[in-house]
Amino acid sequence: MGDDSRPRTPPEARYANRGQKHIGRVDVSEPASISAGIAARYATAVFDIAEENKALDSLETSINDLAAALADSEDLNSLIRSPLVSREEQGAAITAVAEKMGLDPVLRNTLALMADKRRLFVVPALIDALRARLAEARGEVTAEVVSAKALTKTQSEKLAKTLAERVGKKVTINATVDASIIGGLVVKVGSKMIDSSIRSKLNSLQNAMKEVG
Repeated sequence: MGDDSRPRTPPEARYANRGQKHIGRVDVSEPASISAGIAARYATAVFDIAEENKALDSLETSINDLAAALADSEDLNSLIRSPLVSREEQGAAITAVAEKMGLDPVLRNTLALMADKRRLFVVPALIDALRARLAEARGEVTAEVVSAKALTKTQSEKLAKTLAERVGKKVTINATVDASIIGGLVVKVGSKMIDSSIRSKLNSLQNAMKEVG
């Protein structure tokens, strides 16, 4: 059904508030490598402008807030991914969301530009790219950590210390939860993958049994 047949509720009313009825998501993401490439170009521009304006702290706060909003709101995810939302609606809605959240002006303007170019689907990759640039500027590396249960503050700090000793740099933990890994951790630092999950071990055992059989 085309846009003309949908109710004319203002975009910001549909997307700026959380907890409203979810609009069906249609995944239009391009291959990960292409998304990462697009995101990297935007990230370079955003980072350079923020650095020139001495606004890196503000930028970091904004991308963390945006990441939290994406994790919490299905409607916001639909906004950045669905082809059923027009270019104009995307632009108006993402601007309303950014203003309501008080995002850094550079990031807010970039999101509006991405909406105009139909590139909002790379926002998650943009967040990752900006976090990597910010960490690099501080002489840090970011460890992407997936665990079966949310890490406690103590566990996170201990893991960061252990990884720092291993890589020789200060490590920032970016943690997510995936109950399907059963137990343990899946940790990625740069291009290095450290997998201690039970699922991984079970899969390895299963593959070994297939080879023997």
